[in-house]
Amino acid sequence: MLDIDKLRELTGSHGGLARGQGMVTGVIALSLGILCFLGVLVFHFPQYLSTPELRKSYDVNVMRHVLLAAMVVAGGLALVNIVFNRTRWLSSFAFLLVALAALLGGHKVDVDPNFPDGTPYIGLDWFILDLLGSSLIFIFIEKLFAHRKDQPIFRAEWQTDFQHFVVNHMIVGFVLLATNLMVHRFFGWAANDGIRGWIAGLPFWAGVLLIILVADLVQYWTHRAYHEVPLLWRLHAVHHSVKCMDWMAGSRQHILELLITRTLVLAPIYVLGFSKGVIDAYIVIVGFQAVFNHANVSVRLGPLRYLIVTPNFHHWHHSQDQEALDRNYAAHYAFLDYLFGTAVKSDKLWPEKYGVLGDYVPDGFLRQLKFPFIWKG
Repeated sequence: MLDIDKLRELTGSHGGLARGQGMVTGVIALSLGILCFLGVLVFHFPQYLSTPELRKSYDVNVMRHVLLAAMVVAGGLALVNIVFNRTRWLSSFAFLLVALAALLGGHKVDVDPNFPDGTPYIGLDWFILDLLGSSLIFIFIEKLFAHRKDQPIFRAEWQTDFQHFVVNHMIVGFVLLATNLMVHRFFGWAANDGIRGWIAGLPFWAGVLLIILVADLVQYWTHRAYHEVPLLWRLHAVHHSVKCMDWMAGSRQHILELLITRTLVLAPIYVLGFSKGVIDAYIVIVGFQAVFNHANVSVRLGPLRYLIVTPNFHHWHHSQDQEALDRNYAAHYAFLDYLFGTAVKSDKLWPEKYGVLGDYVPDGFLRQLKFPFIWKG
């Protein structure tokens, strides 16, 4: 009943899922089954598999209920498919993972909070929660407001972007540590108590608008440098190599670019001393917009499109169309590109083709990791 070859073929393929045969429910059950199994591992080894910043903020009992609900849904879908002989090979894998999660204690695993600070960890909990939340939210939005209605969820090269998604989430601890060290070492001298006190005392709404502006100004010029400085373009070309825009496309990013950009964006936020509430709001906004702007979504905001970055605005940035090359750099405030003269000017509503002009960046996570160091362009 367990067919490894069929599972390998499925995960290596792309395209739409056949309806009415249990493929859709089978894939959902398998995906949830994998996350349930990983979630139980996090409960068993929180000191090594959970992110300190996250485990301080969420309620363990809520996480237990989420895990239980996921196990029930995954197990139920898998069992129905098995009983009615619908993709038994796929649903059997899903049911096995749920069973293993239950045998390992499921949502009832005791969590020992007493472990030393500074324990090396990988962000498995961040990966699980972000993948679950992002897929539920953005796949729904993409189906409801799709720009390219014929584009399937599992489009070409989704495996590469998923690998980027996994790695960039798993090493969240390293990224946080490295960026914090660099920010404090290189920019700590610039902190001024008077300015920090004034910034921290701003009304919440003013602080949020200002932090987004500060971050986007830095991001704009950093982003522009990635395009105009050949050495930096070697890194950024990896991000631009995605040929299909959707909620996972933004995950394709070289780890060195991730470190450089986060350090430069966080530096003024640290130096200016924004309050924790404002920083938390910014993290939520940037997290949503980073995914939403790459999504396969058609959203027209009328005159507001000149103020706020939307998927339409950012899709142009990823286009191979001549009028779009090296344009639309802003991440949040579209007016920055109009202010600095880098906004796309086109009679078309949407670009025609995405990716790097010439398509010289290879597919595959490891190839893209090596690409900036071996490319002879």
